[in-house]
Amino acid sequence: MAAKKSTTDAAEKKPVAKTTATKKTAEKKEEVKDTAVKAEAKPAKATKAAAQDIKTKIAVQFGGKGYETEDFVKMAKDVWTFDLKREVAELKQIDLYVKPEESKVYYVFNGSELGSFDI
Repeated sequence: MAAKKSTTDAAEKKPVAKTTATKKTAEKKEEVKDTAVKAEAKPAKATKAAAQDIKTKIAVQFGGKGYETEDFVKMAKDVWTFDLKREVAELKQIDLYVKPEESKVYYVFNGSELGSFDI
């Protein structure tokens, strides 16, 4: 009789072992899915960062004249240093508004200093 109990015990233990193995396999699958989701999220962030690093160039042409972004910024810095007698280190922000029909550029320096210069 004891021999029968051993086979019954062994038969009972096998399904338990399979269930444990199934649970472990399911847990591993979840870990793999989580890792895959995290890996997919990383390139999306890298793509956003790359999109922010796009170099741009703006050119304005009118009346036989042509200017680029750097030209306007240089002129604005010259106004800041020579006309307004300020140090370049004090200049933190430059907002420029180009009006070709007037041959003028309107500026706002550091959010408060307003004016214009001819182009």
